[in-house]
Amino acid sequence: MKLNELHDNPGAAKKQKRVARGPGSGKGKTAGRGIKGQKSRSGVAIGGYEGGQMPLYRRLPKRGFNKPNQLRFAVINLGLIEKFIGLGKLDAADEITEDTLVAAGLTGHKRDGIRILNKGEFKSKVTLVVAGASAAAIDAIKAAGGSITLREPKPAAEKPKRKNGL
Repeated sequence: MKLNELHDNPGAAKKQKRVARGPGSGKGKTAGRGIKGQKSRSGVAIGGYEGGQMPLYRRLPKRGFNKPNQLRFAVINLGLIEKFIGLGKLDAADEITEDTLVAAGLTGHKRDGIRILNKGEFKSKVTLVVAGASAAAIDAIKAAGGSITLREPKPAAEKPKRKNGL
């Protein structure tokens, strides 16, 4: 095969339609927008507009509720902690806190606390201090000979205000 024999698959690249380039192009003069009206103008943002009829998104009832002081946890699996211990980024002999987990790079931020879930193999004997853990994760840590301490997550009063005021 030579360079001049290379070509794309048929239909992989479609030629761009050039509009408003004269009557010979087939899309000249009004550029396929028709004559007059809102859609022929630039800067049109119709979105969910239905010609004056009540739009679908306003006809349907609202559902659900967003709790304003809801706690959001960063989630880490036990298998990932085991992997980082094996790589030497975490020391199993020391107490592993949320700050050490963030410093090791298991999560970018701890949000309102870190919650441990039981996914993956876990054999290390560790002492964990985190905000939350699933029942299966607690059992897996204790089965490996380790211990886990669950601290209280930050109450809503201590948390800094978010951008949208919640």
